[in-house]
Amino acid sequence: MVQIPDELKYTGDHEWAMEEGDLLVIGITDYAQDALGEIVYIELPSEGDEITKGDPFGAVESTKAVSDLYAPVSGDVVEVNEVLLDAPETINGDPYGEGWMIKVRPYDPKELNDLMDFEEYAEYVEKEME
Repeated sequence: MVQIPDELKYTGDHEWAMEEGDLLVIGITDYAQDALGEIVYIELPSEGDEITKGDPFGAVESTKAVSDLYAPVSGDVVEVNEVLLDAPETINGDPYGEGWMIKVRPYDPKELNDLMDFEEYAEYVEKEME
């Protein structure tokens, strides 16, 4: 059973975003980590980098594939989860908690409204699983 927290927003590329004050915390979904399998390497931007909505901001490598990570919003990276650089498998164990990837100060917080809510993403995943 794929976990889809109802308080998060989602992209069609299976990233999630959560508001934390004026920042957004970003990671990949349980569905994505499960589809990838054991994650063995992760490439993340540095603090101070800019990310652009829809563009790759990093990559994850698993025993099955290498996948780009796509920015759900545009903004400045203000924090990177350094734990993942040494222990990328953390994402497999806790994709919505300890497996968060970056924190971003969005240029336009309204971009969050363009993402899918819980119900839309659950339906999206269900169609992908068919």
